[in-house]
Amino acid sequence: MSYAVEVNNVSMHFNMNKDKIDNLKEYCIKLFKRQLFFEDFTALQDISFKIESGDTFGIIGLNGSGKSTLLKVISGILKPTTGSVKVTGTIAPLIELGAGFDPDLTARENIFLNGSVLGFSREFMREKFDEIIEFSELQDFVNVPIKNFSSGMVARIGFSVATIVKPDILICDEILAVGDYKFQEKCEQRIKDLMSGGTTVILVSHSIQQVERICNHILWLEHGKMKALGGKELIPLYQPDFER
Repeated sequence: MSYAVEVNNVSMHFNMNKDKIDNLKEYCIKLFKRQLFFEDFTALQDISFKIESGDTFGIIGLNGSGKSTLLKVISGILKPTTGSVKVTGTIAPLIELGAGFDPDLTARENIFLNGSVLGFSREFMREKFDEIIEFSELQDFVNVPIKNFSSGMVARIGFSVATIVKPDILICDEILAVGDYKFQEKCEQRIKDLMSGGTTVILVSHSIQQVERICNHILWLEHGKMKALGGKELIPLYQPDFER
């Protein structure tokens, strides 16, 4: 059995500043006098699981449960404090939409910029440009600066670029929560197409219905700890606060 992702005893700690500091000068003075005090914040604690190649894996939990932190650790954006992560294959991470875009550049320019960040050549992006624009349905906004876009429009471009080729692993953090329902359905269909081609999908979503439709296995996080790991049988047990 081959695994796309293996997470072994991963914990993630952050030093949180306990003092309220209003400006850089005050921070520097306190730092020089050794008057800065930090407290340890545990974002993830002893997380272990494996994701089989070609699986669709959902991560659920309330805000602050550690979902996004775990995705960043898997993607290699964050290095875990303890433990290890083994990833086999190429990753297309859709995390913090718009983080890789320059707001002053147009959609056209950002598509090429985002493509280069993902490792695609300029020639390849030229070949795929029309396909990206067609999928994003933003033909009328190609030469408009990204700073004038809504979060949903930015999401369309990010998703269209990241899924233009079949990655080994696709990581989606609330990507399908942005934009209109019709486009969300379109994104779900593209994810299913990738899945049928063998792509491993890791999905974080507050929509439990979406997780139920797409995912075969589910990890339930609570306060940075594993509450449960299993299949769709976890769905009726998971009740976010707004449903209680």
